[in-house]
Amino acid sequence: MKSYFFRSGILKIGGLFLFFYIFPIQSLYSQQLKVGVAKRVITPNPLIAISGGVGTPKPATLSRGELYVRAMVLEKGNQRIAIVNIDNLGWPAALGNKSRKLIEGIPAENILIGATHTHSAPDAYAFPNEDGNHSADLEYLDRCTVQIADAVNEALQNLIPVNLKISVGEAKGKIAYNYYAPELYDPRCGVIQAIGISGNNKDKVLATLVNYAIHPEVIGSNQGILSPDLIGPLYDRIEEKTGGMAIFMNGAQGGMVTADNRLENAEEVRNWEECQRIGNLLADEALRIVSDVPVQEDPAIYCANKTVSFPIESELLKYILQNSPLSMATGDVDTINTTINLLNIGTAQVLTIPGEALPNIGYYLKRNMSTEHSFLFGLTNDALGYILTKEDFNSFKRYEYVSRTSLGEQTGEILIDASLELIKNSPKPQKK
Repeated sequence: MKSYFFRSGILKIGGLFLFFYIFPIQSLYSQQLKVGVAKRVITPNPLIAISGGVGTPKPATLSRGELYVRAMVLEKGNQRIAIVNIDNLGWPAALGNKSRKLIEGIPAENILIGATHTHSAPDAYAFPNEDGNHSADLEYLDRCTVQIADAVNEALQNLIPVNLKISVGEAKGKIAYNYYAPELYDPRCGVIQAIGISGNNKDKVLATLVNYAIHPEVIGSNQGILSPDLIGPLYDRIEEKTGGMAIFMNGAQGGMVTADNRLENAEEVRNWEECQRIGNLLADEALRIVSDVPVQEDPAIYCANKTVSFPIESELLKYILQNSPLSMATGDVDTINTTINLLNIGTAQVLTIPGEALPNIGYYLKRNMSTEHSFLFGLTNDALGYILTKEDFNSFKRYEYVSRTSLGEQTGEILIDASLELIKNSPKPQKK
């Protein structure tokens, strides 16, 4: 890396006086994209009860794999963005905002916090029962909010100049399917890989972000096993093969895009070995998808946000929001506000979804985005249940559960309109 220095002086040679200038210290990488990463283990010790959704958490008697918070910070010029993921079923904005207050140097609206959606982690909603009581460990949740902030703050200190490799392709093999309609899911996997360009980090993979729509529920919440599910082996495999940190962001996996752990006789395999099979396969496919694509030099980044208000029509969700000690409902009990983001990262464009959108919504948003490298970060910035179109809401017997655990029939339409507005009002990402 070349540097230049500014200094002036007078040099006498013979009878001549020569004035000289050497230009200021100025790194050639001062406007280069920089990325920093960090992670924290958040596995509770001793173990605490785990949650797979609404209802009383189940006691955990053993664990398989570690739970993590993982943070990836991007900086270019005066723009900073943090992408964070936590091994949990979901992470409400009420918790995410606690972390944002502890993070310095990044605007709160540029801090995206998502959940892997494992069904084998502690209750992060403090789901109230019919008596208004809950079984969540609030001290554990508070510790997690601090760990999120610590990881982001550390990642901000670890920034190094990088180039990117970005690709989207079909992940092949027995990874996911739709429990309601086997072929109705998105097999595409998006990958963003940051590669160092200077010093000891030159040509080294710093981070690999994987975006794929799937319920990590191989183990589930009924076996008393605390686990990151298939995402743990995915992380291990990528980090073993690349040497850099892995981070997973879920997609539009609602209704019900789940792990394909079916045997030929339709029975399901629900053990850690199956988590390893699926996690390793998805990791290998992600690395294959990004392996031969060209490096993007001097990639740009951009972050926009929009506050969206959703009506709360579901009596179940209204009860949860009103009675959870996390104070997830604010002001009007008939609506809830949340934040959605649009990111441009090199040739990639990303939209966030504050819950579990069904695959048809995911497909529609992706084909209206401004690039072939379209990404959806589901369960990000909030976790407000299933998101259906009004045409699907309560229209099929199969959709009774997802309709009951949705804010209401307008949620999908409101999300789509707000997302399309963000796309319209934002610059297009870079071309290949």
